Amino acid sequence: MVNAAQKKFRVLVVDDSAFMCKVLETIFNGDSQLQVVGRAKDGREAITLAESLKPDVITMDLNMPHMDGLQATAHIMTNSPRPIVIVSSESKEGAASTLKALELGAIDFVTTPTSGIDLDMQSVKEELLRKVRVAAKVRVVRTASRLANAVQLAANVPKTVSNDTAARPARPVIENSDLRFPIVVLGASTGGPATIMRLAPGFTRDFPAAVILVQHMPATFTSQYATQLSEFTSIRVKEAEPNEPIQPGTLYICPGGQHLRLSATGRMELDATTGRIEGYLPNIDVTMESVANFAGPMGIGVVLTGMGSDGARGARAIRNAGGMVIAQDEATSVIFGMPAETIKAGNADHVLGIDDIYPAIEKRVLGLSKAAPVGAR
Repeated sequence: MVNAAQKKFRVLVVDDSAFMCKVLETIFNGDSQLQVVGRAKDGREAITLAESLKPDVITMDLNMPHMDGLQATAHIMTNSPRPIVIVSSESKEGAASTLKALELGAIDFVTTPTSGIDLDMQSVKEELLRKVRVAAKVRVVRTASRLANAVQLAANVPKTVSNDTAARPARPVIENSDLRFPIVVLGASTGGPATIMRLAPGFTRDFPAAVILVQHMPATFTSQYATQLSEFTSIRVKEAEPNEPIQPGTLYICPGGQHLRLSATGRMELDATTGRIEGYLPNIDVTMESVANFAGPMGIGVVLTGMGSDGARGARAIRNAGGMVIAQDEATSVIFGMPAETIKAGNADHVLGIDDIYPAIEKRVLGLSKAAPVGAR
């Protein structure tokens, strides 16, 4: 009889390269917590083996023949959900597909060097093992087929006009530093893209607040993330730019690899030199604290799914300034780490499921907008 403490997580490796499968199998089987139980060379085999082997976690390549990893992820997460970690190149095309897979419910991703040789894979070995171990413990939920279809359609339909900055009329810039309007900070890490996909459609282009999204994500991903997210919401979506004045009706994404602060005059300050703060880059606390200083009671902090404690300190700052804080509940969080730490510290006004978060944000924003006349702090 195998002791529960000695039980290994069962891994299904999906990659069209036999060499890469062998490299991954060697890495996983060399770990005391993991064991490869199957290998698939394309999406069709991945679906079949996911159903028959019922692995604890799947590593998924994206660029494969017959059926690619994106289609396989959509099928698995809709019909027989399993934790999936995307293993793909760090190219622009790889980033776009990886983000779509995360929106479909994949847990996390690891970007591999484009050469893919064994020596290069060793450089990401520890990250790969850590993320696969974490994903294996996640309780996944079935992705709504409506969301899967929407992401698939967005991937396949060419667009002549998009919802990005270039396709929209320019907004008048608010230069009056005394002017205040609600500012919402969304903080997310592991599981964030799929969670944001549930929230984003609620925001509209005339939303009377600014929204800042701080998602733990590499620099090579956030520009593409802004483009893809804009396809699912009518609010203006863009990467934040240095010295840009914050405006209502816009969702700003913090660029990867940088910390975002709001200045005393409501302009974006981006910090690419400090490096990780308490292990996080970007750091959610940094953004929330600056918003608390600028917006006071007009600040709204939302701490979403993710590992660690980022956001808990920033949530306290927002509450202390008279703002409101929402923490995602355990039942709907992919990883109940950041929200749990915020709740444990007593910094959450509301603990809500994902489908109740946007209505709570909207109620607060509309109440603040009515209570504060133009020009009021």
